[in-house]
Parts: sequence; structure tokens; C-alpha cells
Amino acid sequence: MAKGKVNLADTGVYQYFIKEKNFFFVILIGTTLAAFSTTYNWQISMWIGFFFAAYSAIANDSIQTIGTFLESNFDKKWWILWLFMGGIFLVTVTYSYVIYDGDVSYQRLMVTGDDGKKVFPHPDNFSFFQVIAPLVLLVLTRFRMPVSTTFLLLSAFSATSSGIISVVLKSWTGYIMAFVLSFLIWILSYNLIRKYFQSRTFSKYWTYVQWIVSGTLWSVWIMQDGANIAVFLPRELELYQFLIFAGIIFFGLGFLFYSRGDKIQEVVSEKSRISDVRAATLVDFSYVLVLIYKLFISNIPMSTTWIFLGIIGGREIAISITRKKDGMRHKKKAWGYVGRDFGYAMIGLVISIALAAGANDSIRQEIINYLS
Repeated sequence: MAKGKVNLADTGVYQYFIKEKNFFFVILIGTTLAAFSTTYNWQISMWIGFFFAAYSAIANDSIQTIGTFLESNFDKKWWILWLFMGGIFLVTVTYSYVIYDGDVSYQRLMVTGDDGKKVFPHPDNFSFFQVIAPLVLLVLTRFRMPVSTTFLLLSAFSATSSGIISVVLKSWTGYIMAFVLSFLIWILSYNLIRKYFQSRTFSKYWTYVQWIVSGTLWSVWIMQDGANIAVFLPRELELYQFLIFAGIIFFGLGFLFYSRGDKIQEVVSEKSRISDVRAATLVDFSYVLVLIYKLFISNIPMSTTWIFLGIIGGREIAISITRKKDGMRHKKKAWGYVGRDFGYAMIGLVISIALAAGANDSIRQEIINYLS
């Protein structure tokens, strides 16, 4: 090889794409199917979009609800964890389907604007940008980016920019609330937690408590984020549609548990002692408190990813402040985690707005008018 020339095969980017070639081949096939279906058949578009959304939403958001549960139960068989969480999923969505006459989103997709029209209507025809939104989420997930599933998927279906704004505002206030709550819990009780959690051995009852808290969190998360998956389907499902909806997600969860959360799980694993079942329980408990509050305050969807990042961020900063040993090094590391995760979430927000503009003419015109 001539001096000064770079061998492409030796570059890290080339090696990465070779390693991930199967994944990117799937994305290419999915993009081709999206282009074909949106051109010729909207029914096929609906089911293709739903299938992509079902896996990408669960895979990306696994770090929020299933992540700490997986990390602190690494010694348990994967199928036991799957049947527990999968069973809770089936009960939760079946309740919504029965109570709300075929709606599995707990009325999140039925919210109306000031004009009385639905903010997230079911489209008569699907656009290419709507169908590829879950594929974009899959790519971002592959890069371990905990972006907002709600922003990415629901924004593409919003009738106006006001719908996106309401979701963003509810999510940002939730992030601040979660950050402050988690920070106060860990900074005020850190010495007590450190004293009683120092031992690696603990009562078996902690495991029971964690499963109860994690199961509750998972159920409440479905009430909030189930809309992200169901947005491709009619707002009132027929029985066969509901069975397909529930079945695909149930078995998709099985694959997720089998793979132990895949690459996005590393976002949880790198945090301070999160594999301790007691620490995981406290994280999940503070998370579920914010979700329950936000669940009942309004029917407007919100990003649970932002709530989760607030919970994890507040905890990391509190621990870094209270630690005496290697204080500055740990503080820099903690702020690095928080800044990186927040930055990734903002990238997801920008991408979701771009997808919404591509999918909706009125939103695109509003953005153009605002910029000009």
C-alpha cells in the first residue's frame, strides 16, 4: 500500500459495519418494504409499521422498566422473567381493551385538541416517514441511544404542532420532577442506604418487594407508552386485531428477555451498583411514583424515557456529591453520563420533529413559517 493512503478495511467504521452487517441488511429490507407498502397498500403499511414499532419501542424502552429488573435478576432463568412481565402486559392491555371499547392505549390516542378533533388520528393513508419512524428508532437503539420513543413515533402521527408541543412540555416537566425527586431521595438517605446496603447479603424479602415494584412499574409504563405501539392500528381494535397486537408484543418480550436486553441494556449496567436488588428497587419505586402522578394528571402522552433519564440522572449526581473517595473524578463521570444521555434524548427530539415534518404537510408548513 502506498505511503499516506488509508486502507478502508483497517478503519473502525468499516469494521463496525462488517460486524453489524446483518442488522443493517434488516434495516435496508425494512425501508424497502416501507417504500413499497406506502405506495401500493395502506393496510400492509399499517401492519408493517406496527410490527416495527412493537419491537423497536419495547427494545428501546426496556432500559426504563425492564432494565433494572434484568440487571438485578441476572441469576434467574430468562423465561421465568419473561412469563412474569409478559403476563402483566397481557392483563394490562386486556383491561384497557375491555373497559375502553377496543382502545388499548388507555385513552392516550383519544385525546382531543381545542378544536374537538383528535390530536393523534388514525391516518387514511400512511406516509413513508410514518412507517420508517420505528426503523429510525431501531438504528438509534443499536447505537445505545436512549431516545424518546414517544417523540419519534407519536410526532409522526400528530395532526398539528400543538400536539407535539403538549407532549414535549409534559415530558420536560416530568424530567425535572423525576430528577429532583430522585436526587432528594438519594442525597438525603445516602448515608443510611450506605450503612444498610453495604453488605452484599440481604433478606430474600427484598427480591419479593422488587418484583412487586417492578411489576407495578411495568404495568403503569404500558398504560403510558402502549400508545406508541398502537398508534399504527385503528383506535378501536377488532378482536383479531387485538390478538395480533397482544401476541406479537408478548413473544417480542420473550426475545428481549432471551437476549438480556441487548445493547441498550448497557445504559443501565454502567450506572453505580444498579445490579443490587435494593438499589434497583429504590430506582423503580421513585420512577413509578412520577409515572402514576403523570398518568392521572392528564391523558396527554409523554416520554417515559425522559422520566427515566431524570430518575437515573438525579441518583448519579446525588451519589457523586456524597462520595468522599475519588470525589471529583466520580463527579465528572456522573455529569458525563447525565449530559450524554440528555444529549441523546435531545437528538431523538430533533429527529422526531423532522419525521413529523416529513409525514405531515401542516406541521411542515408551520415549521417553515416559524423559521421564516
